[in-house]
Amino acid sequence: MTARFHKKVRRMRGTHTHGWGAKKKHRGGGSQAGKGRSGMMKHKKSWMVTNEPRHFGKYGFKMPKEARTVVRAITLRDLDAMAKRLGKTEIDVAEYGFDKVLGTGKVTQALTVKADAIVESAAEKITAAGGKAIAKTKKAE
Repeated sequence: MTARFHKKVRRMRGTHTHGWGAKKKHRGGGSQAGKGRSGMMKHKKSWMVTNEPRHFGKYGFKMPKEARTVVRAITLRDLDAMAKRLGKTEIDVAEYGFDKVLGTGKVTQALTVKADAIVESAAEKITAAGGKAIAKTKKAE
């Protein structure tokens, strides 16, 4: 509210109804034809259709719980930095909570990497640097 305007309550101090007529007029949910979402399919339907047209119904697609699997992946860039920080040349990514090795980045040292899954490009980069990529599955995903 701008500084030059005063609130109605200051103007109406002591007027008993603050300009709403009878005391009943500005009381509870009755003046608003019900509280909250009440009446959306009855007397407030026209309001709902214009202001919230997607309020009812289902929209979009939700995957079944069985299909929702989270794969924790690590990139070669992060793997190389981790190896330098730890001073290791043999890393089992499962020990650090990862499932898959991705091919983003490059390897600057010969590493032996063990993982559940290693992407083909990552395996190629690891072997090109003079290391080994040991995986249960080698897929390009």
